[in-house]
Amino acid sequence: MKRLMVICAILLALTAPAAFAASDHSGHGDHVSAAHEEVIEGVKATFTVQTMKEAMKAMGMEMPKGVKETHHLSVSFKDAKSGKALTEGEVKAKVLTPDKSEQVKDLVGMQGHFGADFDLSKKGKYGVMTKFQVKDGKVRQSKFWYTVK
Repeated sequence: MKRLMVICAILLALTAPAAFAASDHSGHGDHVSAAHEEVIEGVKATFTVQTMKEAMKAMGMEMPKGVKETHHLSVSFKDAKSGKALTEGEVKAKVLTPDKSEQVKDLVGMQGHFGADFDLSKKGKYGVMTKFQVKDGKVRQSKFWYTVK
């Protein structure tokens, strides 16, 4: 079962950039929505949230039973001046749920972004806090709210 979950996560990671490129970027797309974007000390961070159920459906697959994570959180980094993608580094995310519980995970580098799966199954506001270090070695932070309706 764990192996199936890892395979599903890898497939999701490989399809997220393509789904994002093909989706409606106004925030109303079915598969991916831009959750937050900001420039932090010269690095442009773009966060996206994609439901795992829709991603699996788009690949013609069904969600495996027993998977508790409902969404894929990803972030891509670019140099704010040059626009060059920054694909090396480390990212840690903490998601504060509407009931005040926390989920903490390392976001894994994959296909030009960093991502991990989280349980966003409850309706309400989620606090997303990240710390990241790209190739320049400087630690940066970002915080934003994401609402599940």
